[in-house]
Amino acid sequence: MTTAAFEDGTVQDYLDTGLRSLWYPVVASWEVGSNPLGITRLGENLALWRDHDGVVHAIEDRCPHRGARLSKGWNLGNRLACWYHGVEVDGQGTVCDVPAIGNSPLVGTACVRHYPVQEAHGAIFVFFGTTADEEPPALELPEQLTDEASYGHFLCTATWKCNYQYAVDNVMDPMHGTYLHADSHSMAEGDRQAEMVLEPTETGFIFKKTGQTGVNFDWVEYGASGALWLRLSIPYQQRFGPGGPFWIVGMAVPEDKDHCRVFFWRVRRVEGWQRQVWRFFYRTKLEGLHWDVLEQDRIILENLAPDARHHENLYQHDVGLSRLRRVMLKMAKAQLAKRQEAA
Repeated sequence: MTTAAFEDGTVQDYLDTGLRSLWYPVVASWEVGSNPLGITRLGENLALWRDHDGVVHAIEDRCPHRGARLSKGWNLGNRLACWYHGVEVDGQGTVCDVPAIGNSPLVGTACVRHYPVQEAHGAIFVFFGTTADEEPPALELPEQLTDEASYGHFLCTATWKCNYQYAVDNVMDPMHGTYLHADSHSMAEGDRQAEMVLEPTETGFIFKKTGQTGVNFDWVEYGASGALWLRLSIPYQQRFGPGGPFWIVGMAVPEDKDHCRVFFWRVRRVEGWQRQVWRFFYRTKLEGLHWDVLEQDRIILENLAPDARHHENLYQHDVGLSRLRRVMLKMAKAQLAKRQEAA
């Protein structure tokens, strides 16, 4: 194997478990309660819990004593106590107490990694740095999430048995809606052929069909603003609530090389009395239909041929995902170089 091939393989292995220097939604807010929660994201094991004020903390899910899972222990508010021997670790990863002995040298030592956390828009966001001491950037998301006075949203999240890059590719492919979701309530219309064009934006780019807008899943936007997100809109009939586009903001979060967690915020522009009307329509009419569409995506992606991305024959409709793959590969190379410099 050549040096270049080895380097490309190393970069792809890194990319397969997720880019760093980014905020990721890791779970829905409702999933973190009084008991510690153990999760795997970007190939790393985390323990999450809420303190007495309801603030969420995230640390490496490993007791510094013997390696037991801290998520199996007790929530003492500002710290977790290991089930195995009672060692207590706070939200900064520092050992607070070793109750089995006095004067332990572990006390006061930062022994496990801690992660910056933000709770927003119904999700828990965790920052994964390229290096352990990296300061997180501001988390900036599309206005459909941040302008809560003008928009209302519901969060759909699920675990899929595929690499997260397949989920990203799927959203960055507007043409699949015309075929895969042709029998859905919202994507049955529009041409079954299209020319596509890519337009740059301040945070990324838009990939869209030419000559057709507001008919089907006609465009998708990629943005990088402290997190990597995808945004699109689908036209909706008046009988499904207030008129105008139905927005989706999506993120795919790697768990490991073979599993990912997808987050899709379903958004409408609603104000005043329309907000409650739409919430009623969503819960009674739309939510089940949306899960049907996501199930179609899941089935396709979980059943792709082995190593599908290495045996493709792409064409013009795939310009968007090809561009995004190059962007992500460039980011991975830069992050690996940064890690080597820090080593």
